[in-house]
Amino acid sequence: MFQTTSIGIDLGTANILVYTKNKGMIINEPSVVALDVNTNDVLAVGEEAKSMVGKTPGNIVVVRPLKDGVIADYDVTKSMLKHIMQKASKVIGGSIRKPNVVVCAPTGATSVERRTIEDAISSYGAKNVHLIEEPVAAAIGSDLPVAEPIANVILDIGGGTSEVAIISFGGVVSSQSVRVAGDQLDEDIMQFIRKRENVAIGYHTAEQIKKEIAYASINHPEQTFEARGRDLVSGLPKTIQLSSHEIHYAIQDSLNVILEALKETLENCPPELSGDIVDRGVMITGGGSFINGIEDWLSGEIDVPVHIAPAPLESVAIGTYRSLEMIKSISR
Repeated sequence: MFQTTSIGIDLGTANILVYTKNKGMIINEPSVVALDVNTNDVLAVGEEAKSMVGKTPGNIVVVRPLKDGVIADYDVTKSMLKHIMQKASKVIGGSIRKPNVVVCAPTGATSVERRTIEDAISSYGAKNVHLIEEPVAAAIGSDLPVAEPIANVILDIGGGTSEVAIISFGGVVSSQSVRVAGDQLDEDIMQFIRKRENVAIGYHTAEQIKKEIAYASINHPEQTFEARGRDLVSGLPKTIQLSSHEIHYAIQDSLNVILEALKETLENCPPELSGDIVDRGVMITGGGSFINGIEDWLSGEIDVPVHIAPAPLESVAIGTYRSLEMIKSISR
């Protein structure tokens, strides 16, 4: 049975999320693809492909076709979207025929990058493709009253980019986008351990360390984590003890870049809206909102309240879908 349906897609650097009205969140998969180098065939997508990272033979390569929130490899992204849409069809039941799709794009995306996203979605047969700026989608998905003439400040810390925006009357008043986010924090942790301990760890381990013992502020009860990696001198497996204070120093510079982007956006805010920000504060979405103590740290640095969205990982996807109802006012 064919049915026309409307779906919202959060095309993230780290994860792809698909949301529909009746079923809610139907897909939440890592933006990862496993390819056969010899034939260029797609072997696995999403969770299955991510589990292969660092464990494949020479003829299989695991890639992330989205970099910093935009498409870095068009053909692989197209294949990945095709798999995701097929999976979505099965979950919805029946085939999705000519869906109305809203997909998010980073605020700093060029017209070429936006066109690439539209083409990749259209190639699956979408009836209409609407692009919405990521912070606007995040704000809508976080239940902020974006259509009203009041300041809504959103900080979306994703995988590839962190975006800050002040939204009023359904549009972006002031915004900043920095290519420092969750992936960079993982990289910081890997580099720190490489330099400090002479041990190489993989992205999985770095991500686990970040989730367990990464703190935004140095003022926290110290915690430890046992990590396994490869000794760069002997080449043998090695287990090391890490403290949360060490990890704080490893990620501090990157967190300060995000903080500076937030400060700069607030400084560019029209005076009329500044009063709202003092009362209403800042809403954080994205995976970065799970960094321990990030609310209190940011609040202390900018002197306004900071809140975490009700569903921080899903806010953008929910917002893309909901924006279909308000697409006219937003595009205007």
